[in-house]
Amino acid sequence: MSSDFSDAGHGVPAPSRRRFVQGLAAGGTIAGLGLWTRPSWALKSQGQPSVLAGTEFDLSIGETPVDFTGRLRTAITVNGSLPAPLLRWREGTTVNLRVRNDLPAGSIHGDTTSIHWHGIILPANMDGVPGLSFDGIGRSEAYHYRFEVGQGGTYWYHSHSGFQEQAGLYGPLVIDPVEPEPFSYDRDYVVMLSDWTDLDPASLFARLKKMASYDNYYMRTVGDFVRDARRDGLARTVQDRKAWGEMRMTPSDLSDVNAHTYTYLMNGTTALGNWTGLFRSGEKIRLRFINGSAMTYFDVRIPGLKMTVVAADGMHVHPVTVDEFRIAVAETYDVIVEPSGQDAFTIFAQDMGRTGYVSGTLAVREGLRAPVPAPDPRPILTMADMGHGGMGHGDTDHGGMRHGGGMAAMKGMEGGCGGNMGHDGMNHSAMNHAAMDHPPMDQDATQHAGMDHGGGMQSHPASENGNPLIDMQTMAPEPRLSDPGIGLRDNGRKVLSYADLRSTFDDPDGRDPGRTVELHLTGHMEKFAWSIDGIKFAGAEPLRMTYGERLRIVLVNDTMMTHPIHLHGVWSDLEDEDGNFMVRKHTVEMPPGTKRSYRVRADALGRWAYHCHLLYHMEAGMMREVRIEE
Repeated sequence: MSSDFSDAGHGVPAPSRRRFVQGLAAGGTIAGLGLWTRPSWALKSQGQPSVLAGTEFDLSIGETPVDFTGRLRTAITVNGSLPAPLLRWREGTTVNLRVRNDLPAGSIHGDTTSIHWHGIILPANMDGVPGLSFDGIGRSEAYHYRFEVGQGGTYWYHSHSGFQEQAGLYGPLVIDPVEPEPFSYDRDYVVMLSDWTDLDPASLFARLKKMASYDNYYMRTVGDFVRDARRDGLARTVQDRKAWGEMRMTPSDLSDVNAHTYTYLMNGTTALGNWTGLFRSGEKIRLRFINGSAMTYFDVRIPGLKMTVVAADGMHVHPVTVDEFRIAVAETYDVIVEPSGQDAFTIFAQDMGRTGYVSGTLAVREGLRAPVPAPDPRPILTMADMGHGGMGHGDTDHGGMRHGGGMAAMKGMEGGCGGNMGHDGMNHSAMNHAAMDHPPMDQDATQHAGMDHGGGMQSHPASENGNPLIDMQTMAPEPRLSDPGIGLRDNGRKVLSYADLRSTFDDPDGRDPGRTVELHLTGHMEKFAWSIDGIKFAGAEPLRMTYGERLRIVLVNDTMMTHPIHLHGVWSDLEDEDGNFMVRKHTVEMPPGTKRSYRVRADALGRWAYHCHLLYHMEAGMMREVRIEE
């Protein structure tokens, strides 16, 4: 039966006045006196706008007025476009990109700018990170990016200067591979997800530093206590509230910034703008999902359609068919869908905290809509989610994880932090900077990626001890690769997990790692302080690698937040629980209380950025410099 719903049609929630005004500015970008209609960004569909393709590109970074909420604001754009133009390259060619800084004098977004080509393997001086790769692009100056394209797939590009990425400087990148791909399709669309705020991003960062929980409208109430006591018992409920109180945290705090501040966009369009990709019944459609947001994880599904995942972070994977997937900030997933049986399907992307969503449509013609589902119930973190024990010892099984109990393993840090001493008052000379770079271990010790399956407590670097920038340490972390994530367990849908991802190729290096480096993701929620091993970027020594070596990086998430970790310049070859190669990625998601490992081949000389891709976490200090030297 056809689901032919018009824009005012059946099944679409009635918009508030604010959302109605927002919908009028569907594309958001203003050109001259009229609204600029966003393109559908089809790569292979007749009648769709062309993309910037070839080997020669001239890109101008400037400011453009935009309106996503009924209020005019200024965004940073590339060639006047938000998102930036879709660039299409071909593997094996050499591209020349002349990027000019045309930001006006006095811009709130700064004097210099940059472009980082996310996930692209290239020389260090082409990577686009000011202070590491180059000095940045000054006002009225240009920088010539020139490098050979040695890979294919779906990627993206964005600024690495200040908060410019949040202000609009991001765009999709598609590279046509030399070899035929192991799947077929009839049409090809980019679906780029992002978050927009009317606030000056620097002001948003300042607000986070003053009150990190500003957007958390869902604190637990007395009514919640009564309900939980009836369900779990009074003693257990009191114990749970006491544990969270001692950590000065709230289990409803899944994201620092959510839909109370953000408007979510799909290809630069709001939900009421209804980005639409056209299809003919029975065609195979390739959707290239890119999460180009600053701070938002999205859970994506298309009600009524199965999605077959065929690529992750630009690399082909063995096909896996799912109903839903979570896409971390900076990740990309390519899926194949085969719409038939109705005229329209909704592409639905809700934020991880269930505070808002953005939607678009696959349809046989423009103007159609299908019903938009209601957001799922808001998830609540447990102590087991935080890596404080309880795995396998609780009362509720969620896909191999058991939630409950585990309070004895909880370690709140605030009481031992020596008061409110600021970062400047810390004695960095007394910190163990070498803790981030452990000496080589024998092969038996590294074979299982440092995963402790014997029930022992997790060790922590000395730099975390008594550290006022740390409010939590995980005591029983696990890889949890088969866990779809908080809010996605047992929801009645087949949800993608990392354990489902298998590259279509064997370990590209083949060598066993010669050493293991363990790094801890650390933070303090109330202070909005984020770091690695308790040391902010400004006070950290570089992580040094020897050119050509194969090493293993083990990440331990000591925080209650999820962090997407991105290492520039080289690939991250994610391992399974037994230390076997699983899937090649450029961004590795790290949920709270997890311990995951990946192999790195240090085959790119130079200075590289290594950081959390939540923009405000990176700016707050969760970043390292990696130096690959001969």
